[in-house]
Amino acid sequence: MADGYARLTSKPQCVIVHVDVGTQGLGAAVHNASCGRAPVLIFAGLSPYTCNGEYRGSRTEYIHWIQDVPDQKQIVSQYCRYSGEFKGGRNVKQIIGRALQFATSAPAGPAYLVGAREVMEEEIEPYELEQAHWGAVGKAALTQEAVQEISEALVGAKEPLLITGYSGRNHDAVAHLVKLADTVKGLRVLDTGGSDMCFPRNHRASLGLRYGVHDRITTADVILVADCDVPWIPTQCKPQPGTRIFHIDSDPLKQQMPVFYIPAEARYKVDACTAFSQLHTYISQTEPLTEKLSTYQSRWDALEKEHSESISTFHSLAARPPSDDSSYNISYLISRIRALVPQDTIFAIEAVTLTAFVHDQLLPSLPGTWLNCGGGGLGWSTGAALGIKLAAGPTRFVCQIVGDGTFLFSVPGSACWIAQKYNLPVLTIVLNNKGWNAPRRSLLLVHPEGEGSKVSNEELNIAFEPGPDYAGIAKAASGGVMWAGKAGTVGELEVGLREAVEKVRGGTGAVLDAVLDKPPRGAEGGGKAALVG
Repeated sequence: MADGYARLTSKPQCVIVHVDVGTQGLGAAVHNASCGRAPVLIFAGLSPYTCNGEYRGSRTEYIHWIQDVPDQKQIVSQYCRYSGEFKGGRNVKQIIGRALQFATSAPAGPAYLVGAREVMEEEIEPYELEQAHWGAVGKAALTQEAVQEISEALVGAKEPLLITGYSGRNHDAVAHLVKLADTVKGLRVLDTGGSDMCFPRNHRASLGLRYGVHDRITTADVILVADCDVPWIPTQCKPQPGTRIFHIDSDPLKQQMPVFYIPAEARYKVDACTAFSQLHTYISQTEPLTEKLSTYQSRWDALEKEHSESISTFHSLAARPPSDDSSYNISYLISRIRALVPQDTIFAIEAVTLTAFVHDQLLPSLPGTWLNCGGGGLGWSTGAALGIKLAAGPTRFVCQIVGDGTFLFSVPGSACWIAQKYNLPVLTIVLNNKGWNAPRRSLLLVHPEGEGSKVSNEELNIAFEPGPDYAGIAKAASGGVMWAGKAGTVGELEVGLREAVEKVRGGTGAVLDAVLDKPPRGAEGGGKAALVG
């Protein structure tokens, strides 16, 4: 919940857990907050460090010995921007201030603090800090030389490409990136992170969301990588030799990744929103560049044609099956969700191998309306959707789209109880494709003709047959209050989805178990792009 709230608002949230075991219980959530650049402050107690009553707070229970570990911070410190310990009561506020500075400075992420009970019990005189002195590090800009070099490269390119991943976390960055694409006619924009709505899918320059694989990466002659962790996967897709590459990022060295490298001729530790503004302003005010751009109308028209054709392809994939008794695929399901929920719905997405299909049908175009995990710890979205709903307010519609296995990872019993207790109605769509398809797809990327490619999901032990009652889990956890439904045919989907949407609009959470047909093989949105999702 804290992660989802922090991502939508960029305001740090606090989580309190119990000593070492509570810290371990955070599990993949810390990984996700780190990879997803979510500002979260975590506080955990330490077992008391005295045994005989030397200080108030000394050990009083059996468990105080069992939960005493050599270095509790090391459980999560490699995922955190900062980890520290309260060693005395008189500087607790200073340590919190320092932790929050790290958590909120780009790239944002989790900070972890611990303190023993003796410190928490210490009596001190009240004191105050000037909060203005404990803010995040200010945003950095490109040098004028860098602005000129990148601008000239983009305008002079035959096929310029911008690849992003997190820039949309700052909602203002979306408008500046649109302005840059409108200025440099012919510039295409590819989202390879999927963590935020970085560029409107309804813009002619948008290539949509693909995880490190797209034909335009292989043909571009100038690439600007902006706030992106994995712009391409070299074993699957990479720029052609001689491509000029520039990298702007709040963390261009990826300091928490032991192995990271892209062949950029220049990299800059800057704020993407600021950089986009600098670039489109410089280009529009520099006469030689504007004169050159004035000859690019044919490129602008070509982008519109290309974009329209891709949208038509997506629409064809979502064609209505022949009868109400027919099964349906992921594209049809998402197209119906898009048609029935409000246009400003905020989507919390954890569709794993189906993410590209989901994006192709939702066509997210409003800042802050698409939030994806960004990390590899499955089970993020059920809690995150509740945090997003809490931040967005009672009138804003929130929809979670989650894979079946991932839904199980999210501890749905606890999450759905919390949703009911705190009145956080969310529409949850469980993509029931009867198992974990990600392991099979990972296998096929390495051994496409291997023994594992010749057997069924049941034989690989990645099938859910018989499957759990996903919606029933939610209904039971909410004390029977949440709406629960299952749809395996077109007719059932239409009735169930409409009813679920109306329930959520009326203030009741809803979970729809959507039983999918097999996804179309090799279709746009699938293929290798979906494999590496």
